[in-house]
Amino acid sequence: MNKINFGKIGAPIDPPLLLKMQKDSFAGFLQKDVAAEKRKPQGLEGAFKDIFPLTNSDESLVLEYVSYAFGEPKYSVEESIARDATYALPLKVKLRLMHKKEDGKEKELSEQEVYFGDVPLMTDTATFIINGAERVVVSQIHRSPGVIFEEDEEKRVTVLGKPLYFARMIPYRGAWVEFEFDQNGIVYVRIDRKRKIYATTFLRSLGFESDDEILNLFRESKEVSLDAPSAALANEYVAEDIFDKSTGEIIVDAGKELKEELVKKLQEKGFTSVAVLKDASILITLKKDPIKSQKEAVNHIYKVLKTQEFIMQERAQGFLEELLFKSVRRYDLTTVGRYKILKKFGPVFEYFSKNFNLNIPADNKRTLTREDVVVTLKYLLALYNGETEFTEGKQTIKIGLDDIDHLGNRRVRSVGELLENQIRIGLVQMARLVKEHMNNQDKTNVTPRSLVNITQFVAQIRKFFGTSQLSQFMDQINPLAELTHKRRLSALGPGGLNRKRAGFEVRDVHHTHYGRVCPIETPEGPNIGLITSLATFARVNPYGLIETPYKKVEDGKATDKVDYLTADKEDEFFVAQANTPLDNKGNIVSDSVHGRRFDSFVFQPPTKVDYMDISPMQVISVSAGLIPFLEHDDANRALMGCNMQRQGVPLLKTEVPLVSTGIEEKVARDSGVVIISKSDGEVVSVSADEIMIASKSGEIEVYNLRKYGRSNQDTCIDQTPLVVLGDVVKKGQVIADGPATKDGQLALGQNLLVAYMPWDGYNFEDAMLLSEKLIQDDRFTSVHIREFQAEARETKGRPEEITKDIPNVGSEDLLNLDEDGVVKAGSYVQRGDILVGKTAPKGEQQTTPEERLLRVLFGKKAEDVQDASLRVPPGVSGKVIGVRTFVRLEKLSEKERKKKQEEIREVYDAAKAKLRKDKKEQLAGANKSESSQIESLYASKEEILKKSYEAEKERLKKGDELPVSVNKIVKVYIAAKLKVQVGDKLAGRHGNKGIVARILPVEDMPRLPDGTPVDCVLSPLAIPSRMNVGQLLEIMLGWAGKELKTQMITPVFDGATEEQIKDYVEKAKAQLFAEKKKSLAAIGLKGKELDDALAKFAQESLPTSDCKVTLYDGRTGEAFMEKVTVGVMYVMKLNHLVEDKMHARSTGPYSLITRQPLGGKAQFGGQRFGEMEVWAIEGYGAAHILQEFLTVKSDDVEGRVKMYDSIIRGESISEPGIPESFKVLVNELRALSLNVELLNKETTPKPEEKE
Repeated sequence: MNKINFGKIGAPIDPPLLLKMQKDSFAGFLQKDVAAEKRKPQGLEGAFKDIFPLTNSDESLVLEYVSYAFGEPKYSVEESIARDATYALPLKVKLRLMHKKEDGKEKELSEQEVYFGDVPLMTDTATFIINGAERVVVSQIHRSPGVIFEEDEEKRVTVLGKPLYFARMIPYRGAWVEFEFDQNGIVYVRIDRKRKIYATTFLRSLGFESDDEILNLFRESKEVSLDAPSAALANEYVAEDIFDKSTGEIIVDAGKELKEELVKKLQEKGFTSVAVLKDASILITLKKDPIKSQKEAVNHIYKVLKTQEFIMQERAQGFLEELLFKSVRRYDLTTVGRYKILKKFGPVFEYFSKNFNLNIPADNKRTLTREDVVVTLKYLLALYNGETEFTEGKQTIKIGLDDIDHLGNRRVRSVGELLENQIRIGLVQMARLVKEHMNNQDKTNVTPRSLVNITQFVAQIRKFFGTSQLSQFMDQINPLAELTHKRRLSALGPGGLNRKRAGFEVRDVHHTHYGRVCPIETPEGPNIGLITSLATFARVNPYGLIETPYKKVEDGKATDKVDYLTADKEDEFFVAQANTPLDNKGNIVSDSVHGRRFDSFVFQPPTKVDYMDISPMQVISVSAGLIPFLEHDDANRALMGCNMQRQGVPLLKTEVPLVSTGIEEKVARDSGVVIISKSDGEVVSVSADEIMIASKSGEIEVYNLRKYGRSNQDTCIDQTPLVVLGDVVKKGQVIADGPATKDGQLALGQNLLVAYMPWDGYNFEDAMLLSEKLIQDDRFTSVHIREFQAEARETKGRPEEITKDIPNVGSEDLLNLDEDGVVKAGSYVQRGDILVGKTAPKGEQQTTPEERLLRVLFGKKAEDVQDASLRVPPGVSGKVIGVRTFVRLEKLSEKERKKKQEEIREVYDAAKAKLRKDKKEQLAGANKSESSQIESLYASKEEILKKSYEAEKERLKKGDELPVSVNKIVKVYIAAKLKVQVGDKLAGRHGNKGIVARILPVEDMPRLPDGTPVDCVLSPLAIPSRMNVGQLLEIMLGWAGKELKTQMITPVFDGATEEQIKDYVEKAKAQLFAEKKKSLAAIGLKGKELDDALAKFAQESLPTSDCKVTLYDGRTGEAFMEKVTVGVMYVMKLNHLVEDKMHARSTGPYSLITRQPLGGKAQFGGQRFGEMEVWAIEGYGAAHILQEFLTVKSDDVEGRVKMYDSIIRGESISEPGIPESFKVLVNELRALSLNVELLNKETTPKPEEKE
């Protein structure tokens, strides 16, 4: 098929590998292939280095960490899935135990490798296999550590009318330190959300002991005139000591308030102006603060934090040090937090370093320093005083409040970091136990292995993968669903937000999301805005901040240089759009350029442009990038379009979309469902499940294809070869398609000929009318694979057995079972059929002496066991495509083992014989060079066959690992081929979803003038109010593409214009006209006859330029009154199939508490008849129906048994009894001491006996 790309703006770089964020994060965590001494202090290495060394109470024993190494995984990925196992690596940690002698010398006691359990390993497609299920660890977006400044939520102000601000020093792990003002302008600090203390007390505890020292740090003065009105001089404090000009003595001490008498006194002395403090907050706080020494301050803080009256001095001093300043274990800013603090306060640090000799903290300093506290306080005071910037030397920073939704203040925690945090928790719990063991054990025979107990460590990893909110069961409906699940960003989860408490601001689109987070793709419902998706070109930097690429512009000329910018860096620049017109040399052509600065769109001259967008697609995510003409759709519908593409079921016959956006191939490739050649070479063998390529180096590469695998959502994973024998392939070429792909492109649906018109009300309200031809051609047919499992367990009496010998089952029910009682592969099964025959012992019964005698005479009877077979549940039917049996080694008898060995041997011998026969045939007609290639090819094939034979033999020898008390597990896989049917949900890519309301015979469908019936009829009313006009442009371009046999590629925001679409519609019409002319000429028409026939054809059969054409009713053959819009739309079948939803119940399970039927299809429940439904029946006055609903059909236990009985016997239905809910009401009233009794009409109440 030809391709036409309408894109005008090519991106200078390709989007990064779409799974890069996940893969890089896990590789950084594991550092598997890095030599032990070269590992960075992050991930596993970082956790071990932070927790170790561990010492006992007198520090005589020290357990040091040396390094770690990994073993090999026990099972492959495929085996792990089949066996319900976890795909993991054994972790071995080398620990060294040292003995410190009293003279300070160290002696090594022992160094050992300790097994630390298994760490789940990421597969090539960035998933984890936990207990046989594929899971994804979603990245979390959370508040970055650092210092943030915010205004009081209630917008309160001080006595002087200044806003109340507060500063928060937020670490990654540890106690928060918060500074705040009260109404009087006094500065307080709160440590770890405890009671507030004066900020000056905190400063004293840090070593700034005297009042002068503290005042000097924050002293800034301004001159005021003493002639100013007294109101202007109120609340001003003298900045420095004032000396008498004549005598030199101090008249006024620094810090005195300028009251009226003081002003008069200074005026008398000849002063016209005086230096006052710019801000007196610290001075006021000092006056209020009763504490005057460091020792008192430390004790006071200890008292507040520990709420203890009795204080030990050295413990108090050590406590604060340990809490904030010393231990990374207790307080960790991380490199990100430190980077943010240094970036925010750069010039302020310089100022204190220059004027007060305070140190600037190093980049790798992860705990708090006293300088951080001083700098934060300085910034807070500047903010309080309304200053807007701070300058020191050449550096200037803006002073202002922080926006917590700004992506400069939020960062991404990916798999590696989340897992590292869990491992840290596990190690801390383990460290406690190790210290206890160290104190209790004898030092002579202690070893690292005897000290370490890994139970907590292993449990923590299991808990994270099994139960964490961020470890999710993978959405595997189709390749796009897999890919977007791995690129998802969640604000929920541990340490994140709570969906009930998250407000509107957090969920809203923020200007910093541009190019970083997709503004469209997010769920509808309670999680809207909290779960988002990474934009196409975005990447996460080592600090966890999201970056997006921009093209550098210098002096109005776009260069080839691409810079990745974080959100806070981008705020400093003016960024032009990607479609800014450029000449051949890259110069900006227009006089004023439209672009973004901070949060607004403005016009600037070309010389003021700093950067340019790299591509119009960089704003949105991959899912949104697959919607053609997205720019013509309303955002709400585009959101639905994104989410519904993820629900498209992989179809049996796939079709590439005729109108695409050009990233379909990238999605298919990066999702990992297609197979890609690893090197250049030639295809030497192709079969349904294997491709062999001889590379140029002479090696033969084998690619195994996955056939009829089951996904997490029961859709079918099937790979098919795209190459044939003898093809020459290049490295990176797609050689096999996966599910929902075609020729290496994502293909989720079918190209249908659609018409927008009403049709007898069958497409009212989003319903759809389909043609029967779609079913005949299998165009919306999908394969669904279900797994059923039977377990034979050890029970109290005797074990359950899997057998063909089942009590009370007729021979016709056993037809599909083999001699072991397991269904044969290839059998067609439906509801109620036996899949696995199983018997279980009956409960213990009392037997009579006669029965015991009969048993002794005739052996035990079959009634000892009951039928516990696995049967096909209701609503399921299909073909058995596979059976797998797992047996515990000791439960396999010698006879069975030999039989299995024989079977494996027979299969191997047959396959080997076939290979040799094929080889002989191929060698017969080959020349010398071909012969050597054939020899090496068949040698590889035999080698592979032998390996699989050995693996099977080994598996039989070892037996299978099964859960406790399970002797045997049988898994049966049933494939069902589901055709489209009435009730299925279909959707386009523009959020235009609908349910199939009727499937019409082909002959009744509306048809085009040339007799072609349309495939689908949609309602025209679905477009105006929904404003997803993209679908109309799609069907017009799609029609042109179909007629011209061309795939139209129209990238998002850079696609085909209306004029271009009309041009291609005209080209398609011209082609049809030419073909018609040729066919008419071939039957001998000439001259006027020919011209008239062509004119009639053009008038009646060709569509107008906006694709409107006269349609004819298939039932009557008459033309419809108006012309109808007809074109080709790409339609998907979604995973909401009526087959899975259809459900009916006569009787079934009841709730134990309320005695009402259970709800839902899974419980085989009933339909809830709720309060509003009762009102509806009351409205009709249908009393008997209502009584029936509320009693026998609900919770009248006796009544429903009688009712069922009388229906079976064909008798008249008895009166309903008392429902259970009424009894509950009566009992509740009794609990309130109200005795309620039910009386018949005849009976009269008994009179109360008087005492």
